[in-house]
Amino acid sequence: MDFLKKHYEKILLGVVLLGLVGAMVFLPFLILHDRTVLDDTRNGIISHPVRPLPPLDLTAQSNAMQRLQLPYQLNFETTNRLFNPVEWQKSVNGTPIKIESGNEVGPQAARITRITPLYFTLTLSSVETNQFGARYVIEVERQAAAAAWQRARRQHYASVGDKNDAFTVISVNGPPGNPTQLILRLTDSGERAVLSKSKPFRRLDGYMTDLKYGPEGKNWEDQRVGDDLKFAGDDYIIVAINQNEVVLSAKSNQKKTTLIYSSK
Repeated sequence: MDFLKKHYEKILLGVVLLGLVGAMVFLPFLILHDRTVLDDTRNGIISHPVRPLPPLDLTAQSNAMQRLQLPYQLNFETTNRLFNPVEWQKSVNGTPIKIESGNEVGPQAARITRITPLYFTLTLSSVETNQFGARYVIEVERQAAAAAWQRARRQHYASVGDKNDAFTVISVNGPPGNPTQLILRLTDSGERAVLSKSKPFRRLDGYMTDLKYGPEGKNWEDQRVGDDLKFAGDDYIIVAINQNEVVLSAKSNQKKTTLIYSSK
């Protein structure tokens, strides 16, 4: 105990020196460890594997661009009632007509009730024979002719080689007095026509139509291209007819209106 009391300061100093020597010996290992940790941290940040970004979802932007290319259309003339109150008109019988779409009156309100095809027809009615040979009685019907008197059936007497305003007889198949076929050339078009007693020749030349206009209770039958109609406060002329539609032209401003035919 006396030894410790006399030399405790030396003993403490020796312990401290041993600790310092131990620390100095351990310090390089500590520095190396810290350096390794720092290198690993740096490499983990700098050399970290980068995952590719997911593909961009541009659906919202694409939809917005499509909406810009097709701007919304507002109809302030017929369907919108903020600035255009509903109009009412009185029909000829006093019934009020509500104008909603704009097609309840005027040429758009006209309706096609029938469309009838018109034909150019040649019919071999009979054969007359005499000492000069055979003559053929051929009936001509022009349903699409402009003048009413031209639409009636007319008989033509013709032999081979004869020409008139409707046809020319080119040749005969079979016995001249009892032919199986007559070969004709049409005067207006130059086309070839074949007919016999059992089978007339028929060519589509146009159409006529029946129309009605409900707001005024008007009906027109057998109307043709060029016919005049008076309704809805204006005069109209039929400028075209086919199997599906009729085209009207207003005389006041030459505005054309196409009526579509529905057989239902």
